[in-house]
Amino acid sequence: MREINPGNETGSSKKDDYHPIRSLFLADIVRDRDSRPVFFWFAATLLFGMFMYQWLEGWTYLDSLYFSLITMATIGYGDLVPTTPASRIFTMFFAVNGIAILFALFDRIRVVRATRYSEAKLRRGNQEKA
Repeated sequence: MREINPGNETGSSKKDDYHPIRSLFLADIVRDRDSRPVFFWFAATLLFGMFMYQWLEGWTYLDSLYFSLITMATIGYGDLVPTTPASRIFTMFFAVNGIAILFALFDRIRVVRATRYSEAKLRRGNQEKA
């Protein structure tokens, strides 16, 4: 069984410790500077979709935001449906862009967490040698 280090006893800082709640809510990814463009891309696309659906369909901003998020996440509950040909065409491109954003976000999660894991493994190896 793996022993959890309480902090500074082994030389690791509190910042490097594993926090399951922070990991669950992607706090480690948000703090990573190289990951921020993906979040900006996501937020800009989400807002763009919200305004487009409000304009094309006449939905409220909340309904438009909800539909944009559900479409980008590829969930598609079916409670709101684009009805005009223009909004259907927009939805096709919007959904593909949402998939690309998800792939980019998953890649950033992989890179950040793999780097954290390899750095922790290297620190443990250096501590065992000392």
